[in-house]
Amino acid sequence: MTAISAHAYPYVADRYWVMRTGASMGVGYGPVMVSRHYRTVEDLRGKLVGTPGPLTTATLLFKLFTEEIDNIDLPFDYILDALNQDEIDAGVLIHEGQITYESHGLHKVLDFGERWNAETGGRPLPLGLDVVRIDLGKQDAARLSSVLRKSIEYAFANEEEAITHALRYGRGIDRKLCAQFIKMYVNDLTLDMGGAGLESLEELYARAYRKNLIRVKPPILLL
Repeated sequence: MTAISAHAYPYVADRYWVMRTGASMGVGYGPVMVSRHYRTVEDLRGKLVGTPGPLTTATLLFKLFTEEIDNIDLPFDYILDALNQDEIDAGVLIHEGQITYESHGLHKVLDFGERWNAETGGRPLPLGLDVVRIDLGKQDAARLSSVLRKSIEYAFANEEEAITHALRYGRGIDRKLCAQFIKMYVNDLTLDMGGAGLESLEELYARAYRKNLIRVKPPILLL
């Protein structure tokens, strides 16, 4: 069982079930493309944008929603430094950078969550999934899924304790920002993505397939 980006799933769909629980889906939120010197997507044509890895969903969204902009894959936690040192013209930020970029003197060029929300009529944006190996068999895989759901339910019921735990893994954020970031992506869809989450995944893969960004539209087997 592992966490995986929604973008990476098509490459391992023959070996993993998608778990109904544990998904990271933004409701009106998503990765953001920011810059110090450029204001619009058109301004960035022919420029260089830092993206957080070839199989991240953020990079897939960058390629879905932009044209004629070069990108270079960098460690996600180096992109802010690269922007501060003018190594790149813009960067696609995930994790805490999505809510701290203004403190670095950067401004938002494109919010992929907002763009997705507008184009899909308010569907959640699938970013991360939890998956489990098919060869474990359904009984053991279902037990793992059940335990994971109970863990998330515990975190919902003990929010302050959960935030204290999460702060150990935060990068440069205080408790208030940590809570804000968690609530952006941990919601009812994290307990069970349901039909809304499934439809959003299908929409993401259909768009990526039409643009030749993935080889096949994977079957999505929910557990």
